[in-house]
Amino acid sequence: MITIVLTYRNRDLNILKKCLNSLLSQKNKNFEVILVDYGSIEVYKEKLNQIIKEYDIVTVIRCNTQEQLWCKSRAINIALKQCKTPYIFIGDVDMIYHPGFIDKLNDLKSDTQISYFQVGFLNESESKSDKAFNDYIINFKSSEEATGMTLFNTKALNSVNGYDEFYHGWGAEDTDVHERLKNIGYKVDFYSDTVLMLHQWHPKYYRNKNDIAPFHNSLEQINYEYLQFSKKYNKTKANNKFSWGTYNKSDYSALKKINTTYNLTNKKAELKAFINNVLLSEEGKVIEIIIKKHKAFKSLKETTKKLLRKKTISFIEMEDVNNLLLENIIMNLRNKAYQFQYNTIHQRIHLIIKL
Repeated sequence: MITIVLTYRNRDLNILKKCLNSLLSQKNKNFEVILVDYGSIEVYKEKLNQIIKEYDIVTVIRCNTQEQLWCKSRAINIALKQCKTPYIFIGDVDMIYHPGFIDKLNDLKSDTQISYFQVGFLNESESKSDKAFNDYIINFKSSEEATGMTLFNTKALNSVNGYDEFYHGWGAEDTDVHERLKNIGYKVDFYSDTVLMLHQWHPKYYRNKNDIAPFHNSLEQINYEYLQFSKKYNKTKANNKFSWGTYNKSDYSALKKINTTYNLTNKKAELKAFINNVLLSEEGKVIEIIIKKHKAFKSLKETTKKLLRKKTISFIEMEDVNNLLLENIIMNLRNKAYQFQYNTIHQRIHLIIKL
């Protein structure tokens, strides 16, 4: 038997239904599906609950990680920790799978090789049509540089501590795990003989000025450079200083019971002192952090003092404060339950975290 892992957050439910219908239509029924709902908002969560009743092949793992950065690696690892089958396929909810896809997975499963698959991309009109798999017109195909959609030996994936949970946002986690498995001797094969999955078109998500969900504006660049070090120094195991694939529901419930509230400003010294004295030092407490611009930030007085080369207060732009806090969470606190908001209009950061 093979386990199919799909990760989800606030995605178009019609796209998800097409994906699940294609799995329900597989010729070979010897598989199971784990769908990890990693932090959908309430409206999506409720609709997902109704839809999933139609699919007895699917087990849903729900994580209350709303108002957190997206972490596909952690979502996958949570499913990996629950996987009981010898092989595991990491897929995507926006795919349509060929009726013979599970048969091909069984042909390719191996104790010495992992296989990832070429994807056919559909345009908008094709994606919205309802056809037999082979009747879809493919717009273009992925190259071997697109490293998602992978079949693993489950023991092999566990042996390298799964996906690296440093990666947040989008990008590089798939390539990273391929590279680490290569470094312990596994062959990585790109299957492109036949297109066995089709990517459904969907609009790209763009943030608007009213969006308060956590966002770091240079995470993709950091992820890319992090991957380069993994390649250069032949890294094998990830998550060495953290437990991985963990989710504790009670920690998220505890966020409602705040022990201490800290009101801070964007003064550089104050923030660095707080991060080291409280954020990275306290344990067990639920703390709330509210950060606003200091009244002297960019004031006439401070600007004049700077022009006169007098001693001034050092400040950090609010966007950089946002990035600094999120980086500390990723590097040091990523297993902690937290909620993070950055209101760019009112220039206000709000973080609740269980340390």
